[in-house]
Amino acid sequence: MAKQKTKFCCQECGYESPKWLGKCPGCQSWNSMVEEIETVIKTQGIASSLIQTKEKAVSIIDIESTREPRIDTNNRELNRVLGGGVVPGSLILVGGDPGIGKSTLLLQTSYALTKNNLRVLYISGEESARQTKLRADRLAASSPLLYVLCETNFEHISAAIDEVQPDFLVMDSIQTVYHPAVASAPGSVSQVRECTAHFMRIAKVKGIATVLVGHVTKEGAIAGPRLLEHMVDCVLYFEGERHHTYRLLRAVKNRFGSTNEIGIFEMTEAGLMEVNNPSELFLSERPVGASGSAVAASMEGTRPMLVELQALVASTNFPSPRRMSAGFDHNRLSLIIAVLEKRIGLVLQSQDVYLNVAGGVKLDEPAVDLAVAVSIASSFRDHPVEPDVVVFGEIGLTGEVRGVSRIDQRVKEAQKLGFKRVIMPEKSLKGWTPPNQIDIVGVTTVSEALAAVMR
Repeated sequence: MAKQKTKFCCQECGYESPKWLGKCPGCQSWNSMVEEIETVIKTQGIASSLIQTKEKAVSIIDIESTREPRIDTNNRELNRVLGGGVVPGSLILVGGDPGIGKSTLLLQTSYALTKNNLRVLYISGEESARQTKLRADRLAASSPLLYVLCETNFEHISAAIDEVQPDFLVMDSIQTVYHPAVASAPGSVSQVRECTAHFMRIAKVKGIATVLVGHVTKEGAIAGPRLLEHMVDCVLYFEGERHHTYRLLRAVKNRFGSTNEIGIFEMTEAGLMEVNNPSELFLSERPVGASGSAVAASMEGTRPMLVELQALVASTNFPSPRRMSAGFDHNRLSLIIAVLEKRIGLVLQSQDVYLNVAGGVKLDEPAVDLAVAVSIASSFRDHPVEPDVVVFGEIGLTGEVRGVSRIDQRVKEAQKLGFKRVIMPEKSLKGWTPPNQIDIVGVTTVSEALAAVMR
């Protein structure tokens, strides 16, 4: 008979304690300790039926270096984020807010893979087969090679995988699956950890590309223990504002590619559509002749993007002015405001400063610092920036403009969209020949940049 004992487990990080604690020592979260029954089961080689060979240590020089085969998803944006396609046998974790479009993206991807004569098994633990069929009809994603299973018992799921023998597997979502041998509720740390381990064994041994959908917490992180992200090969976050039509797919971990790439989609009635020119999308509603608006050239991985930064500077009667930003780091905004006060002489200590990245894009690249400073100064002086100017560059604490990378791609993107002038760091001009069709202005300080854009 199995021996049982009680433990308290943190639902945020997986920390275990023999007694209840109000505050988790692992992640410092409050009221996250839940009582669970720990079942100690004697196992005789769980993986013995899956792994039959014994590996030997081999010198790294003797290992053949071959490129990992990729499965084309017929979706350029998804292939870009994954590093060129899905690797067979990989385990991918996709997280995002409720209703953001995770199931829609995966169902469209599953249908696209069936066009390559691949067998796909879509397992839903949250919807019935009829609901999944309704979404497939709306997306026109029906195929005889696309199998749908509504099940949450892992043993039944494992049997269905052996029966269907899919090339691509989707589990929506991992928080709904439970293993009968684990005496805890579905979605608990023990269940999520154990079920993910079983899915990982199936993916690695049988070579099935597996995608797990994960719920997110109110802070935006994937729910469950942090160990979950360490077990998988790739972690993708599906982001976007629910009031906007576009979505961003971002990789925060990828063992088979870069984590700097993003995929941009637009939500339509027919599902998620690829956005081939995101710069044109983000600048489509830019106002003309309005102060506080500046266009920055940012890089997301290997993709250049032109985005509009909007700043509003207004006087306040309160002793401590407000500093608010949407899509930009708040601490970085405070640093740029301090540089404008000390080095440029703008009196912002009695002004509220609001910064917004138009379209809801999140920017974390230092190269957009100069555009932030230009938009704030434009709003403070109520002087519009010339509409055909693109600004980029990193700002230092002494007021200097530091060089940035990938100058050629930024300038070509600005030229393609019809911009006439580019304000950029002078140090980045070395070793590069600018095109003749666009005016390049190199600056070394913030004051020079402000004088160039607000003539």
